[in-house]
Amino acid sequence: MTQKQYTIINETIQYNGFFSLKTIELKHTLYKGGWSKPITRELFQRGNCVAVLLYDPVRDEVVIIEQFRVGALQLPTEQAWLLEIVAGAIEAGETAEEVAYRESVEEAGCEIQELIKINDFFTSPGGTSELLSLFYGKVDTRNVGGFHGLDDEDEDISVTTMKFDEVYQLLLDGKILSAIPIIAIQWLFINRDKLRQ
Repeated sequence: MTQKQYTIINETIQYNGFFSLKTIELKHTLYKGGWSKPITRELFQRGNCVAVLLYDPVRDEVVIIEQFRVGALQLPTEQAWLLEIVAGAIEAGETAEEVAYRESVEEAGCEIQELIKINDFFTSPGGTSELLSLFYGKVDTRNVGGFHGLDDEDEDISVTTMKFDEVYQLLLDGKILSAIPIIAIQWLFINRDKLRQ
């Protein structure tokens, strides 16, 4: 293969609001050599985000949030409310770590005692530019629960704590449908004993 390269031929903003949508015409080098023909792709841009798996290793409890998600409208009505973990967008001038602390308070009323980076990953790179930073946040879940979220962001979030075994069973039973908490819970399954020591 020749050196990996791409060339943008044309880029057009189709929509610019809370999210933006671009149409990009480009070509790129091929494994067999030479260049691809020009291809056109739509790119959904929402900025980069952070998610935090809030876990109390002493009580062996995970903080789970539930909220309405427009992306799940294709499901039966009651299933449009998804079980998730705390997450939010990185605003201008913020670090991923700052967002983790801020969103944990805003969405779940949790003060993080210790923050550990798990990984960065693209959520769906075939069509969106979102790069997500996933963290583990050590918390004390004794007083966690209730309803949270910011009114000015139209957030309506139910917060509960669940024993790890219960959360993991929900994952195995296909009750957790959002990719980010699935990845986080699987990470916790692998690292739980070490965190509890």
